[in-house]
Amino acid sequence: MQRALDILRTTFGYDQFRPAQAAIIQQLAEGGDALVLMPTGGGKSLCYQIPALLRPGVGVVVSPLIALMQDQVTALRQNGVRAACLNSTLSPREAQEVEQALAAGELDLLYLAPERLLVERTLQLLMRAPLALFAIDEAHCVSQWGHDFRPEYVQLSVLPERFPQVPRIALTATADRRTRDEIVERLALQEAEQFVTGFDRPNIRYRIVEAHNARQQLLDFIRREHPGEAGIVYCLSRRKVEETAAWLVEQGIPALPYHAGMPGTQRAMHQERFLRDEGRVMVATVAFGMGIDKPDVRFVAHLNLPKSIEAYYQETGRGGRDGLPADAWMAYSLQDVLTLRKMINDSEGDIGHKRLEGHKLDAMLALCEVADCRRQHLLGYFTDAPHEPCGNCDNCLEPPERWDATTAAQKALSTVYRSGQRYGVSYLTDILLGKANERIVQQGHDRLSTFGIGDELNASQWRDLFRQLVALGYLQVDVEGYGGLRLTAQCRPLLKGETSLELRRPRSAKERRRERKEQTVKGGFSDPTEQALWQALRDARLRLARELEIPPYVIFHDATLMAMVQHRPATREEMAAISGVGATKLERYGETFLAVIAQWQGG
Repeated sequence: MQRALDILRTTFGYDQFRPAQAAIIQQLAEGGDALVLMPTGGGKSLCYQIPALLRPGVGVVVSPLIALMQDQVTALRQNGVRAACLNSTLSPREAQEVEQALAAGELDLLYLAPERLLVERTLQLLMRAPLALFAIDEAHCVSQWGHDFRPEYVQLSVLPERFPQVPRIALTATADRRTRDEIVERLALQEAEQFVTGFDRPNIRYRIVEAHNARQQLLDFIRREHPGEAGIVYCLSRRKVEETAAWLVEQGIPALPYHAGMPGTQRAMHQERFLRDEGRVMVATVAFGMGIDKPDVRFVAHLNLPKSIEAYYQETGRGGRDGLPADAWMAYSLQDVLTLRKMINDSEGDIGHKRLEGHKLDAMLALCEVADCRRQHLLGYFTDAPHEPCGNCDNCLEPPERWDATTAAQKALSTVYRSGQRYGVSYLTDILLGKANERIVQQGHDRLSTFGIGDELNASQWRDLFRQLVALGYLQVDVEGYGGLRLTAQCRPLLKGETSLELRRPRSAKERRRERKEQTVKGGFSDPTEQALWQALRDARLRLARELEIPPYVIFHDATLMAMVQHRPATREEMAAISGVGATKLERYGETFLAVIAQWQGG
């Protein structure tokens, strides 16, 4: 392990291992298998990269996306590691050069897609090469019940059959107990040591709001809290992606669209710009993001409800990979619930699969409507371990006001029942507010006992109440019809007055317009001199990155630049002590950044 620590320091520039890293590295270095569940940004990559450098032979990394391979290979080469990938972007000559390097023992790490690995020619090539280990990244892709299932991953069970002496490590940031069991079964990892370090990402602040004008709410959020910073905005449909990206550009936000319906070359170009530009916002469907290794994403926003907590956790986890503060912001509405329910109902899965997807959506809704700590509920979904309130979510920072909604809920539920359980929220709200429009009069619903009895709430507040009743299971959406609301068995005790109901009070329009106070000074520095040095270091990094045609964060992470601002190294020895500055990067970039800092010494 002393050799491992030396590699950590000299190659990657870090002084000490994070929790569980040392034990995982030792397990692999000694030839054992491992299953690792570690949150995004927790340092999973080092868990197989360092053992690959410790053991003789090449470490073979199975990765689901080409972009991730190229990103990691670029970063490893910047640290002086002999890394390469084999994928469809290489020319025949380039692929041949990689294969020759592999055969000659000139590689430390080789990245492959599962499809490429499973080709018999590739397997034969690997059988002739000395192998240090196999690393299966994004291992949750093996789960047929998961949200990112990939059939090729199931076939990776061939590895212990063809290479029984080569240790294997499977890694994921997103797996509940059922998915972990499936990984073990399908990848034949019954003898593997399991390392579960938890799911918490304390640097991420979770915030969920009711959607009233979601696009404007998003713009206000970006301008107020993340001007000029990189972020990802997720939308449910391709059309909404295109419209939102175009609208943000009109508002002066540098945004790009990304979805599966775009030509592959355009998607690749947009992804490359997102990785290399600073302050770029990507508006995307869930087709974007797996394996994106950009560490300086300062916010992840959702303009629609994700279909499960697993999806939400993975998508929000793409923010703040460098450990610095990041926001997970979401605006959702009842229409999102209707759309997702219909998608589940219309899917080709069997009844069991649809029921499971429905339960996952229910859990996501419960997270949105909870009135206490969101992180407690999020972490509780993945594990039974108790958690204290986090102090870093909207409910902890601004505890919502609660109110006795029993009477209002009874009025809403009664209106659903008396009108025939086939109408949507807007129509039901009109009945409660006593709006005798033509449709209501034609249906005779102006003569219902609930007509006009809801003047204690306005239309927006009634819509919020109906959304909460759906989220809490008192009402269900008729996805086979026209989206009307129907009562569930759960509402009977409430209607009979046998139980009460306390809900979070919806914010008024005045409260929604009130701007939140500025959270932090951009870059985290309140001193003008420090802020200026921080920007000068970022500018120098960007110039180098453009010259080398690599993403800026591959040179140094923001956290490393911040450490330079705080410690102001004046010599190569002092620069070498900065976290994230390894020997190779010190040699390549040390003088450039020392020169920038020297201009500000004593300022």
